[in-house]
Amino acid sequence: MSVKMTGSALENYNFQKIVAVVGVSLMLIKFFAYFLTSSVAILTDALESIVNVIAAFIGLFALYLSAQPPDRSHPFGHGKIETISASVEGTLITVAGALIIAESVYDLIYHPNMISDLDIGLLLIIFAAAVNYIIGTIAIRKGKKNHSPALQASGKHLCTDTYSSIGIILGLTVVFVAMKLGYDVWWMDPLLALMLGAFIIITGVRVIKSCLDTMMDRADEELLEQVVDCLNQNRSTKWIDIHNLRMIKYGTTLHMEMHVTLPPNMTIKTIKEEEECLMFVIYKKFGSTVDLTLSPEPCCGFNCRHCMNECSDRKEEFVHLIEWTVDNVAQDKQHGESINVHIEMQKNE
Repeated sequence: MSVKMTGSALENYNFQKIVAVVGVSLMLIKFFAYFLTSSVAILTDALESIVNVIAAFIGLFALYLSAQPPDRSHPFGHGKIETISASVEGTLITVAGALIIAESVYDLIYHPNMISDLDIGLLLIIFAAAVNYIIGTIAIRKGKKNHSPALQASGKHLCTDTYSSIGIILGLTVVFVAMKLGYDVWWMDPLLALMLGAFIIITGVRVIKSCLDTMMDRADEELLEQVVDCLNQNRSTKWIDIHNLRMIKYGTTLHMEMHVTLPPNMTIKTIKEEEECLMFVIYKKFGSTVDLTLSPEPCCGFNCRHCMNECSDRKEEFVHLIEWTVDNVAQDKQHGESINVHIEMQKNE
């Protein structure tokens, strides 16, 4: 089925195309550098590039699928495919690291290759590392801006490849200088690859852990803080309280729901107006990819101390507004309820 992409989804998809094309090009450059030099460290970089290419095309498919609208089988859309894609990338990174370690140990034991033409090889790897870092940094920035786990994973993967390339460049530079001075330091090449393989495995495990947290719907503390700050800075006096705030992210779509306490004398029309006002505040901050559900609730007697609105049902004088925090907006009750119950218990005693 053909899907017409717009907005951030189209931007993510088009940039992932660039990531895929660049990945293929740099992989060919690195393998050419390996055939020139016979360096096992450069081979590790080339092997990781194979993972980059596979991951890039997996990410491309994931971004295409996540752009499909919700349907009967997937009422919350197809955004979770991006998390699955990122987890596959993390697994591939880990496997690549294990293969690199195996190749490094074999080379340390049997020393099958003689290194040559390191000057040309180093120049090629330096060029590939620079391109990787530029594309990876842009991908991470766009992924964060558009809330795309797949694009962020691609960017992190490319940056990881850059860091490992920098290690290879520094290590092989030492080898190159030592060889020019007449020293036999062939063992530094596989030893360098061994250390980089361990670093790559650690990175892959971190990506997998992040994906598992997303699959288990772990709360995004940073995003929650942004939402709470947005509500505090743009609050209306009619929004007496906000609680039971829940958020789940499916790809680029952020599903959010919250209970909003409003004055009891409001009509259905004015309640609708306040709902639209609150939605506008959220959409202005986080964009149209937010799926926001609001549940209005009438205030209770204990809300009076936190309400500035004139009301014939007022039971207490206004004391102060509730300052919403990440902790209290997640509570499944109106704020002040437990305090009120405690006061009533003391009165009864």
